[in-house]
Amino acid sequence: MLTHCKPARFQKKKFLILAPFLKYVQTEIEQKIAEKPVKNSTENYAEVPKVLEKTSAPMGIQKKASKFSITAALEKTDEQPEIFNAEAKKVLPSQHFSETDLQTEWQKFLEELQQRDIIIYNAISSFSFHKKSEDIVLITYPSESAKSEFEKIRAEFFNHFMRKVNHFNISIEYQLDVTMKKEIITKRKIFNKFAEINPVLKDLDDLFKLDFN
Repeated sequence: MLTHCKPARFQKKKFLILAPFLKYVQTEIEQKIAEKPVKNSTENYAEVPKVLEKTSAPMGIQKKASKFSITAALEKTDEQPEIFNAEAKKVLPSQHFSETDLQTEWQKFLEELQQRDIIIYNAISSFSFHKKSEDIVLITYPSESAKSEFEKIRAEFFNHFMRKVNHFNISIEYQLDVTMKKEIITKRKIFNKFAEINPVLKDLDDLFKLDFN
């Protein structure tokens, strides 16, 4: 069986032609590798200066817990809350006072009030005060409008009275009594009563337009 093959001189020539080309390629690769700089693995990291921390105590010595340490704070929460001594709280006195004491101070207050505020005086002068118990004062009043006027001076009177009798635990109770309503007598009402007796006075009033304000 015959095989077709090229002569040996042609194969040798093929390798002789490729050898210079391969050598040229190798030279180019080596030259590019030599020109390319080798990057340092630590190039992208900025150098951080080292800071030496100063210590107030020598190294190796264990520090004691400060007053404001977390452990101390937690231990403090386990303590019982501070309890104020009940005896330290001031107890206001509640000395005895009589019905006479109440009536006397109320009349004195009305006399003083009449001099400085006649309107409130006329509204509350008919009020009745009564000692209901050792800690309760009962006030009887004629109308709600009169009571509203009394509220304007209530604190003033009772602050004075409690200091006077040294009793600071007095409570107030109110009782409405419309029969106590006091009619205010004016000059006009007095004249009208006399005019009923003597009609001539009525004629004089119509003629001269008398002013009784």
